[in-house]
Amino acid sequence: MDFDLFVIGGGSAGVRCARISAGHGARVGIAEERHWGGTCVNIGCVPKKLLVQAGEYGGWAEDAAGFGWTIEKGPHDWGKLIAAKDREITRLEGIYRKLLNGAGATVFDGHATFVDDHTIEVAGQRVTAERIVIATGGHPERPDIPGAELGIISDDAFYLRTMPRHVVMVGSGYIAVEFAGIFRALGAEVHLVYRQPLPLRGFDHDIRESLAEALADQGIILHPGTLPARLEADGDQRILTLGNGERIATDAVFFATGRRANVKGLGLDKIGVELNAKNAIKVDEALRTTVPHIYAMGDVTDRVNLTPVATAEGHALADTLFGGRPRTVSLWNVPSAVFTTPPIATVGLTEEQACVLGPVDIYLTRFTPMRHNLSGRARKTTMKLVVDKATQKVVGAHMLGEDAAEIIQGIAIAVVMGATKADFDRTIGIHPTAAEEFVTLRTLTRTTDMAAAAD
Repeated sequence: MDFDLFVIGGGSAGVRCARISAGHGARVGIAEERHWGGTCVNIGCVPKKLLVQAGEYGGWAEDAAGFGWTIEKGPHDWGKLIAAKDREITRLEGIYRKLLNGAGATVFDGHATFVDDHTIEVAGQRVTAERIVIATGGHPERPDIPGAELGIISDDAFYLRTMPRHVVMVGSGYIAVEFAGIFRALGAEVHLVYRQPLPLRGFDHDIRESLAEALADQGIILHPGTLPARLEADGDQRILTLGNGERIATDAVFFATGRRANVKGLGLDKIGVELNAKNAIKVDEALRTTVPHIYAMGDVTDRVNLTPVATAEGHALADTLFGGRPRTVSLWNVPSAVFTTPPIATVGLTEEQACVLGPVDIYLTRFTPMRHNLSGRARKTTMKLVVDKATQKVVGAHMLGEDAAEIIQGIAIAVVMGATKADFDRTIGIHPTAAEEFVTLRTLTRTTDMAAAAD
């Protein structure tokens, strides 16, 4: 064989697996047809957070008056922001290439497809490998409505030449609510159209309610329980017709209605790699597909679609195959963040998930952060602990508020270790901070069990 391992996909999962495997002494090849670093680095979490931060500066300029500063807020220069973003992304993409070359991996630029279960065709040549990893990630989907091609998706948003002054976001997952906040903070009028009664399906109900309030407080116009019906062009404008008959004239319609695994064109049907009901690659706990020497990881498996999970899977498989340290990655208690305004972060079970397993004690607080008592901005923080009643272990921690991601990262260590509510209670808080609320929550808000949830 030409390689001990060949990796298809140069994103977070693939690069980490290739680099660590090569470091263990394996002969490694890796192919990427588009962006080294994958979605996260190029058209996902990294540039998105830069855009979120750009919006924050405008808010801080407005808030400064409450602290005695007079700051005149000028117009935002979208072109300058995108140019700065592009420079940073180019730098990061170069680092990914450098890491692979430094580890001794052979890098291929081009689309890879299976010839047979040990042979890959890429960049006009055929190579063979003892083991193969598929880490091709996912892609955004447009809804199945007339005129959907007239809208943009997340891949397009990072390369807009000018910022639309009026935007309709369709969807209410991570991408939709994050970009709604970005465009609003940068001065656009924003509508958010979504099917559910509350945004962020699957998150804790109290956090979802708090987010809906926060979005409305920013001036984002919410259309809950609504589906898009068709999209039409009127010159440079777009006319979105909703299922209830309402028509919205706008500069841009941004579809953030879901993502699918990138499996098209790989030739999986030739080699017997099976897909699941969501058209993603089936894997077992060891990341093996239905062909034992072929593995898959990251978003192409559509399990927990987060960059750190993909990176952890890549590292674990490399250690298992070539490092003499067999291990797997637990998908329990994976912390995550949504960079809305203000941000959300969470770890562990929601109240709705936990109460099905047994009674849970809920500790919940909502308050105005210290900063905004002076700024006058209508902004609340929500913090919540979900505690298993029988063991008193903290099984979930959820927060909407400034610095939520930074705070929950530390809380996640305690949750993963199995800390109890008593462990939280005896921890001294850092004052004055929002974070200290997590160790000063003493009053039980409610106890929830499966019967109550059913009611």
